Amino acid sequence: MKFAPTELPGVARVSLDRFVDARGFFARLHCPEEFAAAGLPFAPLQTSLSRNDAAFTLRGLHFQAPPHAEAKLVRVVRGAAFDVVVDLRRDSPTYKGWIAATLSAENGEALLIPAGCAHGFLTLEDSTDVLYQIDRMHVPGQARGLRYDDPAIGVVWPAAPRVIAPADLAWPGLAE
Repeated sequence: MKFAPTELPGVARVSLDRFVDARGFFARLHCPEEFAAAGLPFAPLQTSLSRNDAAFTLRGLHFQAPPHAEAKLVRVVRGAAFDVVVDLRRDSPTYKGWIAATLSAENGEALLIPAGCAHGFLTLEDSTDVLYQIDRMHVPGQARGLRYDDPAIGVVWPAAPRVIAPADLAWPGLAE
């Protein structure tokens, strides 16, 4: 695996080392030793899948409330998505900053998202599946979120969402 830092501390792009032959390729999606050697210790305890039927489905911006905040490794395993991370760590020099990356099954890239950051995505293709590896067990009732279009954050999405859950539309802005 290859690790590349982003503008947000602790957020890294993770690229696959593909071992290619006539059958296709083989690649590790996670190796605790490689993450630790890159200065990014991450040990997932659960794995989840988000299936999205339609292009331009928006999910987010989500996070878990402290002390149940989660670190996540997010990867698209089918289709493509515009993936966004927002820094909500008040002591961070990039507080309220955001980054985005296009993750796809084709490019095989992932984002490592530390605890204290919100995450969301907009699918770019029909039938997009997003795989989450998460470092904590889910604690019901601790889900939080922010409006995807909050002007205090200013995410520039590549298109308007066509499908969005009422719960995601109901999240407050950062000022609230």
